[in-house]
Amino acid sequence: MRQQQAAALPAYTGRDLGASWQKDHTTFKLWAPTAAVVRILLYATGSDDEAGAQLLGSVVMQPSSQGIWQAVVEGDWQGTYYVYALQFADTEGEVLSADPYAKACGINGLRSMVIDMACAVPDGWAEDRRPAIAPHARAIWETHVADFSADPKSGVPEAWRGKFLGFTVEDTCLDGNPNKPTCLNYLKRLGVSHVQLMPMFDFGSTDESDPDGYNWGYDPVNYNVPEGAYSTDPWHGEVRVRECRAMIAAIHRAGLGVVMDVVYNHTYHADSWLERTVPGYYCRRTPDGSLTNGSGCGCDMASEHAMMRKYIVDSCLFWAREYHVDGFRFDLMALIDTETMNAVRAALDALPGGENILMYGEPWMGGGTCMAPGTRPSGKGALDVLDPRIGFFCDGTRDAIKGGVFDAKTPGYVNGGPYYGVRVLHAVNAWMDGADGFTPRAPGQVVQYVSAHDNYTLWDKLKLVAGRKNFAAADADLLAQNRMAAGIYLTCHGLPFLLSGEEFARTKRGNPNSYQGPLTLNRLDWQRAWKFRSLVEYYRGLLDIRSHYPELSGEEGESAPIMLALPGWLVGFVLEKSDGSGELAVFYNPEPTGMQVELPAGGWRYLSDGTTAQAMPYGNPCTGSVELAPTSVTILVRQTESEKT
Repeated sequence: MRQQQAAALPAYTGRDLGASWQKDHTTFKLWAPTAAVVRILLYATGSDDEAGAQLLGSVVMQPSSQGIWQAVVEGDWQGTYYVYALQFADTEGEVLSADPYAKACGINGLRSMVIDMACAVPDGWAEDRRPAIAPHARAIWETHVADFSADPKSGVPEAWRGKFLGFTVEDTCLDGNPNKPTCLNYLKRLGVSHVQLMPMFDFGSTDESDPDGYNWGYDPVNYNVPEGAYSTDPWHGEVRVRECRAMIAAIHRAGLGVVMDVVYNHTYHADSWLERTVPGYYCRRTPDGSLTNGSGCGCDMASEHAMMRKYIVDSCLFWAREYHVDGFRFDLMALIDTETMNAVRAALDALPGGENILMYGEPWMGGGTCMAPGTRPSGKGALDVLDPRIGFFCDGTRDAIKGGVFDAKTPGYVNGGPYYGVRVLHAVNAWMDGADGFTPRAPGQVVQYVSAHDNYTLWDKLKLVAGRKNFAAADADLLAQNRMAAGIYLTCHGLPFLLSGEEFARTKRGNPNSYQGPLTLNRLDWQRAWKFRSLVEYYRGLLDIRSHYPELSGEEGESAPIMLALPGWLVGFVLEKSDGSGELAVFYNPEPTGMQVELPAGGWRYLSDGTTAQAMPYGNPCTGSVELAPTSVTILVRQTESEKT
C-alpha cells in the first residue's frame, strides 16, 4: 500500500478496540477499513488440541464509521476464545486473524480471548503502586524472565523457575544460607532502582507448550498479551495475565520499578495480525511494493501511519495502566518516527504520575528502511525534536570504555587502549558538549553502559581482548578492569544501565549472541554471584555512592564537571553542587601501575580506592597529592568542617 493510499484510509479516534467484556454482553471492535465482510468465530478453547474444543458460533460484524467493524454479542463470554474471518474485494476466500488488540490469548497466541481484566489479578493488586524513585537514584538492571530464576540453585520452587512467579518468592538464598541471597532477595540489596525485562509480551519464536523452549523474545505476535511460556499454564489465557501482574507487584514491593522492553519496530512475520486485518498498511514498503527490512527481521512497521502510531501509543498506555509498568525501552527506536515517540511521551505524562515513567531506546536501525517523506527517525540526529525525557543508549561511552562490540579483540580505555581517554572525557559530561556529532538536551537522556543482552558480556569481552579462554577463572587483572569499567559509567552524568550479572563477572563462555539459548548458557549463575561477591559489593558501593551524591547524575541542576589537567591518559574531574555545599573528586587511571596526582586544595577522604566503594567517607584525610591504584577509579569527597574538628 503506497503512502498516499495509507493516508486516505480513515483513522479511528476511540480507545475501545478489541473485545470489551461486560457481564451481559461483549462488544467487539476491529479497525479494518478495506475489508468487505468480517465475522467473529467463537471457540471454547484456545486451540483444537484441547479437550472440549469446539466452534461455539459465528457472528457477522457490522461496518461503522472511521473504518470500524463492530458487533455486540449478548451473554457472558468471559474466557471464550475468538478469531476474525475477513473477506476482501480483491481476494478470494477468508483470511483468519487473531485480534491485534487482544488482551489475552490461548496457547501460542493463535486465538484471542475475551477477558475481564479486573478478575485476572493477584492478591493485593488494587494496592500496587509504582515506587517513588528520585531521578538521580535511577540505575537500570536488565534481565530475561527465564534467566532470572532458572538456576536450580536459585531457591525458587521448581515449578516457578524461569516463570513470572520466579520473581515473587521471598527470601530466596543459595544453599539455604540467608547470607547468600538470590533472585529478588539479592536484587533489592544491590542498589539498582529498576529491573528492565527483556520482551515479556507474547512472542512467536518459542512453542509455549515446550518446557525446554528458549528465546530472547524479540519476535512480537500479540503486543498486549504476556508471554505464555513464562506462565505456569499457557493454555488458559487469564493465567499469564494474573501471573505477570504478580511479578510486577512483587518487584514493586521490593522498592524497584519495572521497565518493559518493547519491540514496535517489527513483527515475528510480516504476515501478522495487523497486516492480515488491513493488508499493506502496517508494514513499510518500497515504491515497488516490496517489504523494507530496517529491523533485519524481514519487515518494519510504518509508525508514521496514523493507526500504527495510535497502536503504539495505545499499547504503551495499556501496559502502564493495566500492568503498572514504570518504563519502556524501545528496541531499534530509530525505526520509530519522532512524532510517534513524542506522542507516547505526552500520553504517558497525562497519566497520574506518568511523568515519572521512563522512556529510552536504541538510537539505531538494523538496516535501511523507507519512511514517508518528512518523517524523522528517532536516532541521535533527531535529539533536537525528541522530548528530552526520551533517552538513548550511548554506544560511544560503551565502546570507549571496553572496546568495540563487533571485534572481540579491540580494546577500550580500561583494557589496553588508554588513548580512548579522549572519548571518556566527553562521556563524563554525558556528551553534552556535542563532541560526537550529537547534543543531548539533558544528561538523563544518555543511557551510560558497557554491557547489555546484545554482544559479549563485559567479562567475556575483557577475556577475549586479553586472549584468555578460561572464562570461569577470576583473573585479578581483569577484575580490576571490570571494577574500573563500572566505576567510569557509574560516575558519568546520565542514566546508568547494566546487564544482569555484570556485577559478578557474568560469562556466556564467549558467545556474543545467545538469543536462542540454551537456557543453561543464559541463566544467571547464583553460585557465581557468591563466588564473585567482592565484585558485587564493589558495584553495590558504587550504586550507593551515586544514590547519595546527586551531582554524579547531573539530574539535579549541578554544574558541569570541572576537568583537571593530568599527565598521560589519566582523567580527573571535580563535581560541585549547584549551591557550592560539597565537592567530589574523581580520577580514572587506566595504567597497570600506580600514578601520583595532585589534589585540589583542601582535605579529602575516600569513597572508593578502586577496590572498596561505599557512600560513607573512610580513611585518613588526604591533602596535596594521592596515589591512584593501577587500573582503578578513585572517588574522593571533600572533608567537611565537622570532620576536621
